[in-house]
Amino acid sequence: MMDLLRQVHERNLVRWAKDKPEVVVFSGDLTGSTEIRAFRDAYPGRFFSLGMAEQNMMSWAGGMAREGYSPFIHTFAVFLYRRALDQIEMSIAYPNLRVRMFGFLPGITTPGGVSHQAIDDIAVLRGLPNMTILETGDATDVESVLDTAHGIDGPVYVRMIRKEIPRLFPSDQPMELNKVRRIREGTDVTVITSGICTEEAMRAAAALESRGLSVEHLHATTIKPFSDPQVVESCARAKYGVVTLENHNVMGGLGTSVAELMAEHGIGKRLVKLGLFDTYAHGASREYLMKEYHLDALSLVERLEELTEERFGISEEELTAVRVSDFNSEGQLEAL
Repeated sequence: MMDLLRQVHERNLVRWAKDKPEVVVFSGDLTGSTEIRAFRDAYPGRFFSLGMAEQNMMSWAGGMAREGYSPFIHTFAVFLYRRALDQIEMSIAYPNLRVRMFGFLPGITTPGGVSHQAIDDIAVLRGLPNMTILETGDATDVESVLDTAHGIDGPVYVRMIRKEIPRLFPSDQPMELNKVRRIREGTDVTVITSGICTEEAMRAAAALESRGLSVEHLHATTIKPFSDPQVVESCARAKYGVVTLENHNVMGGLGTSVAELMAEHGIGKRLVKLGLFDTYAHGASREYLMKEYHLDALSLVERLEELTEERFGISEEELTAVRVSDFNSEGQLEAL
């Protein structure tokens, strides 16, 4: 089992922002829940609590960005884009301002049910001109997303993970804008994942390799723009086809980005999109929801069996034995 790290963003943000006086942090009355309490204590003059008024928070961020500041907005993803879309468009995206929006509890990482699960945030915000969309999947992504976002001259939306998270990638290999991570090389199938689904696919790919299936696994941290030539090359050489796995509706997210890229380059391979299939999720543990909505390692194995028309004899027990993070850990109880 790999290392699990706790409160990664909380510690990293304080260190990273020390010599960046233009960086100000906004809280939507979720200071502890979005890991910015330490920033508030370290730099009280650069911290602003806007309360449960997300529309006002976006407009205020746009105003401060016009004055040369770089606002870093922190709230739950679902409140960020559902409640304040008009303000995001008119006060931030349209004037192309340097506002960074960190949305926590993306997709089904919360038992809060429909009211707290952001399952179409990528689809909605991907359609906004000037908007860049990033997604974190491990501690290295969380640590390096600040530099990536800060280097973009325009608005950025980040899907953030929190609390106790695994380190899947070396700490000296940071996230890079519009570049996927090649986790595993292969020629039979290409699997492209993002966010919390990457760990599931890593376990599945390892088991499949042991059964003779050559799996190429790519981890996407930039959802918009999405034009890395590595994706095109990998999809083109996949013998059986391509599978995407995402913690989001299959319409408008990673799978759609891959489909568009394949079509643009004339790649006539089968594409299987795994995610939420035009449905809302109910409230339950993350482990239960990933199984229920087929976002887990075993579901990926089963779909690859259908794609290749082979049976690999991989059990759930075998996949559980090589799990990186621990669903039973206190840190994984993603409530409020």
